Amino acid sequence: MTRLFGTDGIRGVANEEPLTPERVYRVGRQLVATLCEQRPVERARIVIGRDTRRSGPLLESALVAGALSAGADCFSVGVLPTPGIAFMTRALGADGGVVLSASHNSFEDNGIKLFSSEGTKFPDAWEDEIEHRLSGGDTAPLARGAGIGHLVPYRRAESEYGAFLRRCFPLDLSGLTIVLDCAHGASYRVAPQVFRALGARVVTVCARPDGTNINRGCGALHPDALAARVRAARADIGLAFDGDGDRLIAVDGTGAIRDGDFALAIIARHLARAGRLKASVVVTTVMANLGLDQSLAAAGIGSVKTQVGDRYVYEEMQRIGANLGGEQSGHLLLLDHSLAGDGILSGLQLLAVMRETGESLASLSRCLTKFPQVLINVPVRVKPPIESVAGLSERVDALQSDLNGAGRILIRYSGTEALARVMIEGPDRERIAAMATELADLIRRSIGAT
Repeated sequence: MTRLFGTDGIRGVANEEPLTPERVYRVGRQLVATLCEQRPVERARIVIGRDTRRSGPLLESALVAGALSAGADCFSVGVLPTPGIAFMTRALGADGGVVLSASHNSFEDNGIKLFSSEGTKFPDAWEDEIEHRLSGGDTAPLARGAGIGHLVPYRRAESEYGAFLRRCFPLDLSGLTIVLDCAHGASYRVAPQVFRALGARVVTVCARPDGTNINRGCGALHPDALAARVRAARADIGLAFDGDGDRLIAVDGTGAIRDGDFALAIIARHLARAGRLKASVVVTTVMANLGLDQSLAAAGIGSVKTQVGDRYVYEEMQRIGANLGGEQSGHLLLLDHSLAGDGILSGLQLLAVMRETGESLASLSRCLTKFPQVLINVPVRVKPPIESVAGLSERVDALQSDLNGAGRILIRYSGTEALARVMIEGPDRERIAAMATELADLIRRSIGAT
């Protein structure tokens, strides 16, 4: 059987393998069996939530049915951002949490993300156990009578999550105008509530989900429209979330887009000045811009790189005792407040820096000058080792030599989509764009999707 779990759970087209109701029902059963073995508990408790995709109720029903049949109690929290479900998993003392979402993907896709009882990503070993169980006969418990699990609709989840966010940053945002792009996704209700409760004037865009418009030309992956709206509204800041609410891309008052690298630089330098940056280091990924390294180094802050994926950033932060890390894509980890990446929380942290310093986001962003960076996504039909693609390694070596130490080339596969990503940084945008196009064409000819 092809491996189900990628870097962020199970993902695919809803109602097709591996996300058919039949398969998801089995995942629910084997999840319970794994939790009962690893915890161990007599009756597992699971929190289940989703984003706004049309397929969400279909897959939720299947997973709940499987979990209930194996004797687990299921707390259904409805539509809630991924970090909200992680929070509720801890708050309710559950043994695990489940998010039905494909994050930033289009509405046809969906996925299953699993959380531990601490609200962190499910351990790799536990995912492996579920996969092993799915490949054989069904040995999960088969509950009968009173042993069948309880389904508990938990209607207070949204208000409790919002209260938690306001406790983390009890700011006075009166006098500020904030534009929120909710990507027609899971944050469409709770995000405006949080910022309005703190006193801001809130303008919302893309906050009318219909089941098919999640992430469509909006949100953290498409912030250009938000930038235009910020300028038109003469707002102080714009905040764009992705479909499941764990990413943040900001827009300053001039309409300039500020990604995760800017957020990390601003927050790190502020925390360091206040003596609150643990280990004097920030954990980022290999996708972080070279300009971020320079900005941090200028402030006496170290940086550590991991492979792409917030789970790897979290693991390294835990290992070295850091409290700030994240990705250029807008996944930020603020471990003093939450163990999960959280778009709303990240926005509040940026606003806290603005309030404490009295500076605008545009002014704060001057601490980082980015190297030109080009990223090309190449749809692929297979994912052989990158170094095995005919002629690619040799050409990469030649181009890297041409850069003469003033840039870098990174080629990797997406962990959640059938894509190869070609990323090049260097001082001359036209030059690196031509390099990236050449390498992308080479990959396309060898393994490109037809």
